[in-house]
Amino acid sequence: MGAAVLSELATEIVVPVCAVIGIAFSLVQWVMVSRVKLTSERHASSANSSKNGYGDYLIEEEEGINDHSVVTKCADIQNAISEGATSFLFTEYQYVGIFMIAFAILIFLFLGSVEGFSTKSQPCTYDKEKMCKPALATAIFSTASFLLGAITSVLSGFLGMKIATYANARTTLEARKGVGKAFIVAFRSGAVMGFLLAANGLLVLYIAINLFKLYYGDDWEGLFEAITGYGLGGSSMALFGRVGGGIYTKAADVGADLVGKVERNIPEDDPRNPAVIADNVGDNVGDIAGMGSDLFGSYAESSCAALVVASISSFGINHDFTGMLYPLLISSVGILVCLITTLFATDLFEIKVVKEIEPALKKQLIISTILMTVGIAIVTWIGVPSSFTIYNFGVQKVVKNWQLFLCVGVGLWAGLIIGFVTEYYTSNAYSPVQDVADSCRTGAATNVIFGLALGYKSVIIPIFAIAISIFVSFSFAAMYGIAVAALGMLSTIATGLAIDAYGPISDNAGGIAEMAGMSHRIRERTDALDAAGNTTAAIGKGFAIGSAALVSLALFGAFVSRAAITTVDVLTPKVFIGLIVGAMLPYWFSAMTMKSVGSAALKMVEEVRRQFNTIPGLMEGHAKPDYATCVKISTDASIKEMIPPGALVMLTPLIVGTFFGVETLSGVLAGALVSGVQIAISASNTGGAWDNAKKYIEAGVSEHARTLGPKGSDPHKAAVIGDTVGDPLKDTSGPSLNILIKLMAVESLVFAPFFATHGGLLFKIF
Repeated sequence: MGAAVLSELATEIVVPVCAVIGIAFSLVQWVMVSRVKLTSERHASSANSSKNGYGDYLIEEEEGINDHSVVTKCADIQNAISEGATSFLFTEYQYVGIFMIAFAILIFLFLGSVEGFSTKSQPCTYDKEKMCKPALATAIFSTASFLLGAITSVLSGFLGMKIATYANARTTLEARKGVGKAFIVAFRSGAVMGFLLAANGLLVLYIAINLFKLYYGDDWEGLFEAITGYGLGGSSMALFGRVGGGIYTKAADVGADLVGKVERNIPEDDPRNPAVIADNVGDNVGDIAGMGSDLFGSYAESSCAALVVASISSFGINHDFTGMLYPLLISSVGILVCLITTLFATDLFEIKVVKEIEPALKKQLIISTILMTVGIAIVTWIGVPSSFTIYNFGVQKVVKNWQLFLCVGVGLWAGLIIGFVTEYYTSNAYSPVQDVADSCRTGAATNVIFGLALGYKSVIIPIFAIAISIFVSFSFAAMYGIAVAALGMLSTIATGLAIDAYGPISDNAGGIAEMAGMSHRIRERTDALDAAGNTTAAIGKGFAIGSAALVSLALFGAFVSRAAITTVDVLTPKVFIGLIVGAMLPYWFSAMTMKSVGSAALKMVEEVRRQFNTIPGLMEGHAKPDYATCVKISTDASIKEMIPPGALVMLTPLIVGTFFGVETLSGVLAGALVSGVQIAISASNTGGAWDNAKKYIEAGVSEHARTLGPKGSDPHKAAVIGDTVGDPLKDTSGPSLNILIKLMAVESLVFAPFFATHGGLLFKIF
């Protein structure tokens, strides 16, 4: 079998050091962003900017007469957005906190009751000769790791939101000096969030493993079973963050668009629109805080899935700590790789013109993937013995280290392929979105038909990519292979998140420019940043969905092993009924979230209309709208409406496992995974394509686009309707579905001991 090149002590040092480097790097980026001042002193530095390919006249034109008032306005708007986002998240976290405590008690009671709360040691699940720690210990430590994961997830989302609201106005002000400067501020702020999240997730997991080891000693099977609570905590918070934030942002967005752009013919983010602050707050709570928690959850779960399988393989049996922590070593190297990659965007190459923005973001993905491939090769060579065994449904399968490298590599490259396919279908530089824009000539109906068709078609290649990575990784290293393939896809999470967070920050910057009354040239620049951001957000969602598919399959495998199911036979009625019900769940969940957005948007539209009709001088710009009422509508709706979809996802595994048993539950998990991935990909790509078709017409860059425009023309109105229909698809239902499939799988794994002992009550009665 041989031992790894890297010693145990070296592993103990490498992991936390890489995490600390990640945190330090994010702080450096934050300091760089904070150099852009939000106070209106005259900058003497305007002379330097001619090297950026822009003459000084641009700065003088903007900074001349109205400099003082513009900067003050930007600062005021930023404060309003930041306060709105903070107060919403605090309200949301109060409700979620109550749920968190209740669910933690539930975990303790369910898992503690497996052995009737006894404190005696028990035979191990996979090796009956050995004695392991009591089930009560698993209950206590699973509860602790659940709370730890939940708190880290909430913190990830909250810090992300704080950074984004800090950077939005700074991006607007830098846009006066040219698109390159604005890009760097938005991208650096995204990087702050990306690195903080990746490093925090890694550090907290590493510390938890070492603390739990003090009690568990040599019982690694029990130790890593308790650690799975970390993934459950991360994802359950992400679910509420995603759904709540998604409902908030889309209620405001749909309301603002329908009344403002379609009925009143005023531009997007016009300060006369009462829903405009709520719309900008929504970008931060939905796209930033929700996305942050979501990707943290994926990361935590794929690490937990790999650790659980490894603990019952030769790494765990022989107590090879370096091999055991292989998933954490991948993430550590990922942080270093992303650090080098980020320097390419911020320091090594300078963006001078608009058309360089999207290629720069794409280069980030390519560079990080190529460097990461080398990183994985090194880690696999030094961190894993040349040959070892992996637990595969009751037998130990011999795996070579090069096979493990291929498993991680295939996941990493599948992520890149999914990213690029998503970009092809959602960017207005390519024919699919241009066709959708063209279909607006004949009205909204054809636009909707073309958009739906595009979404369904965009599922094909990502599914093949996921299927191939599953086949390759399972053939080489069983379920462990799939778990590390998911980790491979998420290994460049810091860069992925930086690109993803960049979108909403640019979107906000555009809104602030419009509200502060800056010239149309500034708005054109922020729009260019935002259009690239839309595509990168779709790429980020593609990554999240692809990794969720692999993660939930790995968790599913761990669950099947833990619940001692030998085979999942689709032909048995118990499994098949689970399969068909599981496949229905994503539709039920989507129906709930879409309807929530619809009913909240309805209230918003009524309120915006009421203000336009009753506040004298509002349309003329003499009176100020009442922004606070719209913010309140969004907040109330999202808090109220996030409970039912959340309850559906959290309670399904508990009810099915308790009443119908582990076999039916395995069917439910498989069904939800298979149908959820398809709907998630098609929903987020359809929405992204509609949004960019609208932007394509508005920008009017090509001859074709100019024949469809300008703003306010019939094709443009049809495009706005498509965009509005797509909003809940791409920002509420689509992204929340990947949490549904992961969360049900990780929850089933955490509760597996209980289901295996006491589950299937109905079948026991009859």
